[in-house]
Amino acid sequence: MSDNTRRLQVGPFNRVEGDLDIRLDIATDTSDASGKGNGKGTGTVNSARVNSTLFRGFEQMLVGKPAMDALVYTPRICGICSVAQSVACANALANAGGVQPTANGIRSQNLLLANESLTDLLTHFYLFFMPDMARPVYQQQSWYEPVAERFQAIKGNATKQVLPARAQFLHLMGLMAGHWPHSMAIQPGGSSKAVTRQERLRVISILAEFRRFLETTLFGADLDAINELDSVSALTNWAAQDSWQSSDLRTFLHLSDQLTFSQLGRATDKLMSMGNYPQPDLAGSSLSLQVSRGLWLPTAGLQPLNTDAIKEDVSHSWVEDGSGAEHPAQGHTEVSLASSEKPHAYSWCKAPRLNGEVVETGALARAVVSQRPLMTELMQQQGATVHTRMLARLLELAWMLPQMQQWAKDLQVDQPYCNNTALAKEGEGAAMMEAARGSLGHWIRLKNGRISHYQIVAPTTWNFSPRDEQGQPGPLEQALEGAPVMAAEKDPIAVQHIVRSFDPCMVCTVH
Repeated sequence: MSDNTRRLQVGPFNRVEGDLDIRLDIATDTSDASGKGNGKGTGTVNSARVNSTLFRGFEQMLVGKPAMDALVYTPRICGICSVAQSVACANALANAGGVQPTANGIRSQNLLLANESLTDLLTHFYLFFMPDMARPVYQQQSWYEPVAERFQAIKGNATKQVLPARAQFLHLMGLMAGHWPHSMAIQPGGSSKAVTRQERLRVISILAEFRRFLETTLFGADLDAINELDSVSALTNWAAQDSWQSSDLRTFLHLSDQLTFSQLGRATDKLMSMGNYPQPDLAGSSLSLQVSRGLWLPTAGLQPLNTDAIKEDVSHSWVEDGSGAEHPAQGHTEVSLASSEKPHAYSWCKAPRLNGEVVETGALARAVVSQRPLMTELMQQQGATVHTRMLARLLELAWMLPQMQQWAKDLQVDQPYCNNTALAKEGEGAAMMEAARGSLGHWIRLKNGRISHYQIVAPTTWNFSPRDEQGQPGPLEQALEGAPVMAAEKDPIAVQHIVRSFDPCMVCTVH
């Protein structure tokens, strides 16, 4: 490093699921306008290396197990993404074993997955991201006192409102899956828990109650009105209609403007969505996706997604090299004592790439690939930033809750919820979908009724990947480049905002 570059190790991070360390090389500016130096040492991040520090080995655990045992193991990858892992596993098993889930089973899976995902979006905003606005570093800001009173970690009055609303919303999970996390109701054929007529009415009531919370507290407006905001000017005009303290969305928009989040954390601007929520018609026959599958490129716009082009590079990961970057259907995750001495390796995370390109995934990708006009316009204006990532999460709450209400109404209580056909003994399959944090894929191979191959690529594996063989930094590593670091900061606030804008789940990352 040069004399005006310093190295900073940031981590472990609080309010992050799992273990994360980040090494920053910071170019410091010690000169004043005369060039004589002021010794303040402010600067910007030159480069970042993101280290997922905990290896867990679920893919190895699964090999040799009976096929259906995967439904026990995979939800336990994570306590906050367990339904997403369950749905991906069940669908991969169905794909490999030749089982078609029932229409009711698909609707049930969608409701359970959306229940978990929206809970995560809500929790992330109120309990993970916004408490950083109440840090002492912002005490001199004119907005600090009311924001700290509302969003301070644990003590803020938002917590007292959000936790009961969150708990009530999760009652849907109890009614439809028995418990959360790690429910066993999700099956290759659909759901083992049939919903009675009375339970369906209770689900509808829970969704209506959660909608009221969103409309009165988070948005300060009817969800239909929020979903009609189809341009940046429409959002700006809506925000100006009332005080910035009148709703938590307006508060976020105000703080984002004050702290220039639109200029912070820009990465590749290449967005990927695997698609989500298959929709059977009322007859249970044809299927479409509620959330679109595709790839969005800044130069070419929306493109079809070729999942055969996914490969995992391990050149900078503490796992054994195979025959170069491999597709998950053929790839392996092998660890040996020699891996710890591997040159250039600095993370347990692999580096997934699409056609050799670094892509970002998450709520922003889902919105843009699904051609939501407001988020598409923002993406074209400023790219993937702290502002666009966070706003996409909030707007997804407004977009998806009415969909859940319709799915609950579409449940046919007199129709089967599960196709109990046994899995074929031999087969190969995959399931690719969206979890709260982004694209999730499970690839499986069955032999004699047992698992002979299992590979998973999780959302944070994409977003927090290390460098690849071409030296390309992962999305977060790129997003951190250029982040401002104030003098003497050991825990840079800009870095915190950027990291949290991705909503990392590190235990899923190195599964």
